Formats: sequence, C-alpha cells, structure tokens
Amino acid sequence: MKEMKCVSLVVPAYNEEESIKKVVNELKTLSKDVEIIVVDDGSTDGTYEAAQEIGAKVLKHPYNKGYGAALKTGIENSKGNVICFFDADNQHRLEDLEEILKYIDDYDAVIGMRTGESHIPLLRKPGKKILSLVANYLSNHKIPDLNCGLRAFKREALAKCLHILPDGFSFSTTTTLAMYKMGYNVKWLPVTTKVRIGKSTVKQIKHGPEILLLIVRIITLFDPLKIFLPVSIFLIGGGLIYQVILIAFKGFHIVGGTILSILAGILIFFFGILADQISALRRERMQ
Repeated sequence: MKEMKCVSLVVPAYNEEESIKKVVNELKTLSKDVEIIVVDDGSTDGTYEAAQEIGAKVLKHPYNKGYGAALKTGIENSKGNVICFFDADNQHRLEDLEEILKYIDDYDAVIGMRTGESHIPLLRKPGKKILSLVANYLSNHKIPDLNCGLRAFKREALAKCLHILPDGFSFSTTTTLAMYKMGYNVKWLPVTTKVRIGKSTVKQIKHGPEILLLIVRIITLFDPLKIFLPVSIFLIGGGLIYQVILIAFKGFHIVGGTILSILAGILIFFFGILADQISALRRERMQ
C-alpha cells in the first residue's frame, strides 16, 4: 500500500502500560513508512516508559487533559496528510485499520462502525442507542456508531474543524458530526472490537450526558434551527391549543400563560433565525 508513506497513526494512551507495547508492535508491522505517535495523557503508571522502550515516538502531557486533548497533540505533531486514530487498549484489529486505509483516497473521513460481534459492555448499549437516535435526528444522517475510536481523516478536512473539537471523551462524536455538517464525504466500514486490556476510564453516567450536550452544541453551531425551531413550534402550538380548549369549554377567556408561551415561542424562533445567519457566516469562514 504505497499511500501509507503519508499516514500518521495517533495512539492516545492513559494508564495503558499493560497494552501499549503490544499495540505499537502490531502497528509497526503495518509499514515502516507509517508514522506512529503515542500521546501519553498524564499516565500515572509506566505507559510512557513502556512506549519509549519499543522505540515509539512518544509525547507526554504533564497531567491528564482528556482523550480529545491527546488526539489534538498527536495531530499537531504529525506529518502525514492522512491521520488515523487507534486506541491504546488493544480493542482494535490491524486488519480493520488496513481496510479503512484502502478507502481514504476517495473520502475525507473513513470511520469504523462496530459490528454485533464486537465487545461492547452491556450497560453502555442503552445510552449509545439514545445518543444515536438524537444524533441521527439532529444531523439528518444515519450515524451507525458515534464514538468508535478507529477512524481516518484527510489532514485538510480535519484541520478545518480542529478548533471546535473538545478535549474530552466526546472528541470522536464531535468529529463525526462536524464532518457531516461541513459537507465532507464520510465512509462507514464495519469493524470488530476485542475485549480491551486493562480498565476503561469511560464512565457512562458522567460521559453520557456530556456527549448528549455536545451533540446539541455542535448542531447549534452548524444548524441551529434544528434546535430552535422545534422548541418554538412546541411553545406556540401548545399555547394556541390550550387557548382554543379554554375558549371551547369556558367561552372567550385569555390566560396570561398562553400569551407568554406564544410570545416565548416567537422570540425563540427569531433567535433561531439570527443564530442560523451567524452559523452560515461561520461556515463560510471555515471553508
């Protein structure tokens, strides 16, 4: 695969001493021309030393900044015009990465979607389903996997949205939505994940609401009417329906609450129009 000489593999790692050597040694078999960058995100174990022992290019944060921050550091210090993310916990398979790289010439982003055979903790499945339904509605696209860590991007596409990407776990979700909302070509490929080595730092109760909020924020950034319009319709429609019911049963009678609801809906609608115009100007500057 001659195009691999332009590929940078970013491996974010936080307390992955048990798996980092195995992961990097496997990645080294891909091609001697591939740049492998391990970003130690302030690990408190021997992750940094283990990665150095096997000759990887290792960057280190002085303290834990977050999954997204580690990926940003890797991107900023990479040289390839194709950038791939590969988790350090040994969940991903090398053959899936090779398959993803076959399609990156024809797409701006190639993202893994975990199959039914993949190992996904049972407690995370309901949360993932809810997040997917919300993301599908807000983005107008069917998103089969919001946060699979195995993905590849053309540098120029990723660079244009890097400044809006968060430092936390929701980095993957945000890049997925940003690629769609900025009009880039996205390809999904089925991948199979293994049982990870070591303990996961993802906490469903903590990170689930954070990702949901991030979905709303990123859609507000790119397509605010998707948020403002339904709220406006709900308030105006609810106020009108309630007023009609009152008139039908009690005669002509205006209630202050219904007027307030209708006015709030109208104000939110115009705020949405204003936000949409600002969003359009921002998108033009990002092109």
